[in-house]
Amino acid sequence: MARDQIDMTPIESRDELVAWLAEGEKPAHDFRIGTEHEKVPFRRDDHSPVPYAGPAGIQALLEGMQTRLGWEPIIENGNIIGLLDVTGGGAISLEPGGQFELSGAPVADLHGTCRELHAHLAQVREVAEPLRIGFLSLGMSPKWTLAETPVMPKRRYEIMAGYMPKVGTRGLDMMFRTATVQVNLDFGSEADMVRKLRASLALQPIATALFANSPFTEGRPNGMLSMRSEIWLDTDRNRTGMLPWAFEDGMGYERYVDYALDVPMYFVKRGDTYHDVTGASFRDLLAGKLDALPGERATLSDWSNHLTTIFPEVRAKRFLEMRGADVGRTSRICSLSALWVGLLYDEAALDGALDLVKDWTAEEREALRVAVPKEGLNARIGNRTVREISRDVLDLSRAGLAARARDNGLGDNETIYLATLDQIVSGGRTNADDLLDRWRGPWGRSVDPVFFEETY
Repeated sequence: MARDQIDMTPIESRDELVAWLAEGEKPAHDFRIGTEHEKVPFRRDDHSPVPYAGPAGIQALLEGMQTRLGWEPIIENGNIIGLLDVTGGGAISLEPGGQFELSGAPVADLHGTCRELHAHLAQVREVAEPLRIGFLSLGMSPKWTLAETPVMPKRRYEIMAGYMPKVGTRGLDMMFRTATVQVNLDFGSEADMVRKLRASLALQPIATALFANSPFTEGRPNGMLSMRSEIWLDTDRNRTGMLPWAFEDGMGYERYVDYALDVPMYFVKRGDTYHDVTGASFRDLLAGKLDALPGERATLSDWSNHLTTIFPEVRAKRFLEMRGADVGRTSRICSLSALWVGLLYDEAALDGALDLVKDWTAEEREALRVAVPKEGLNARIGNRTVREISRDVLDLSRAGLAARARDNGLGDNETIYLATLDQIVSGGRTNADDLLDRWRGPWGRSVDPVFFEETY
């Protein structure tokens, strides 16, 4: 989840919110790639979760990373809760259950993304090893109950945790037990944003299937290939889903703003204080009609922070966030970015992606989204399987990456990062399928081997 912003510029109208989104537009030569991934920490000695406090806890890990990197600490109520690279734009933050997140700096190509990732993991290992902390590369913690999962000292998460059970059955699981990888990509105009949003929304279930990597809960198979994705189906329907209205005539910045204005808020931050305003809408704040804060008016930071609490499969801010994938091994983190860069940053590939999904109805897109967590590559839309569609998607992405012609200095362009996805599609097996086979076979129906075999 994004760090909270501070910009107390007052907002007086809906038009200002629309203009704020439009200010994200960039010329194509300035398009950047921002990759984020979460990883679940654990104690190497006994495979238990890592609490925040203590000489070998998350706090000590963050303090060690601060010393190692020299990044600026993010402090809340005296606790270090993240780190910020004020020059490069990257950040390290904590998810509610201690998931350790890198929000990568915006970079020009996939080679830069992968170099950043490898450097980050090397730095984390250097600090974590003396603390006997490891990190899982799964989309959901495979062993611990919700009660056993630690809670990080962040007020926004405290507010969310109190609200989630009121609006769905799985919100706390989402917060405390899942881990994702996403890529953030730019748009050049309102029309470009709409085209990219529609293509990526429709194809997000394809990514969910390709990256399915969360088949275990509390020490046993959970019946899903991507339980992380399944959890989102009953988290909070007011702020999640496939945004069917994004495919209707008239879609643009104004339509997205109108949607976000009516999504219930979690909090309003004033100074260092988070005020619980759960259930109220941003429209109420814009009008100065919050019951919890009578007369308080909206600011740009309120709007920016509110947009980070909306969780559709693709999220629009001043860029677009692809949100459908379980985290996985290092190569898969790079391949997630590669998949979407190839599809969305080349006009011919984007045309092809839109052509691929043009006849899919809202009902079919939703049915695919519901089927994929369990069926993975075998899920169907129309008369085609996700595996068959994935071949077309990878071909389009590969062509888009080749057209970008970004060389790594060794003669390789960005298509090299699709190799792991090619293997998944050619074999017809996700990492979740392989994990389940190992659980039934050499692991002897135990999940403990993941703490050796599925780590960074």
